[in-house]
Amino acid sequence: MNGTKRPELLIVTGMSGAGRSTVANALEDLGWYVVDNLPPQMLAPISDLFRLTKTRLPRLAVVIDVRGGEFFGELQDNLLTLKSHDLNLRVLFLEATDATLVKRFENVRRPHPLQGSGTILDGIAEERRRLLATRETADVIFDTSELNIHQLSNKISDNFSLEQSSRLQITVMSFGYKYGLPSDADLVADARFIPNPFWNESLRPFTGEDEQVSDFVLAQDGAQEFVENYLRALQPVLRGYVSENKRYATIAVGCTGGKHRSVALARRVAELLQGTDGVSVNIKHRDLGKE
Repeated sequence: MNGTKRPELLIVTGMSGAGRSTVANALEDLGWYVVDNLPPQMLAPISDLFRLTKTRLPRLAVVIDVRGGEFFGELQDNLLTLKSHDLNLRVLFLEATDATLVKRFENVRRPHPLQGSGTILDGIAEERRRLLATRETADVIFDTSELNIHQLSNKISDNFSLEQSSRLQITVMSFGYKYGLPSDADLVADARFIPNPFWNESLRPFTGEDEQVSDFVLAQDGAQEFVENYLRALQPVLRGYVSENKRYATIAVGCTGGKHRSVALARRVAELLQGTDGVSVNIKHRDLGKE
């Protein structure tokens, strides 16, 4: 399924304060036609116009959020309707931690759109409740908690530029379990079955990006077997993602601290995936440097 053969419609939604305006600006810079704060009921008419016009319009991105008030509650029904249209439809969901969102609202000295007479946290909790179903069905989720506006813009460019639109975008992420599971992971693998280089004094100061640590990790019993079998198991999953028009996936590999084992294995998995046809691979080490 090639996304360049059908009109592309990207729905941008998510938490207030998570960066929707930054994303909209970045998409415009990439040549998308962006419509902001569209009532969900207008999705079908605008997509029909987009599909049926004789002049091919740029790719269309629509920003929809709780500013739509009571209309926003019909978003899921309207998305289901659009599934039957001849469109390359994707949903991008933006989120951030409560602490990050509170800080952002306090910095701009604006209330949360749903807080009413309550607190910012009250508004955030209500918004998360209303968005739960949309988040669960989103094609891609970006957690912007640790991203500034420039980093978020670059992330959008990496994932939504014209040359990337027909490829499956895979992020292989290392992480530390003690810092929590990645909220945007589609698949999670556990590297804690491998002896921890942390307990080797000569390796402790280094990371999985250093050759001596990587060689140690990959030489342990079961490590190479794990990588080979995991890549084999991923192949039907990735083919299924493409056939279901899922264009973004995050594969997370975790160890205790996200410094040694997960980094080395994530790098190896990413290297091997890079040769897969129709796949573009990025690598991210979420917790490297936190220790």
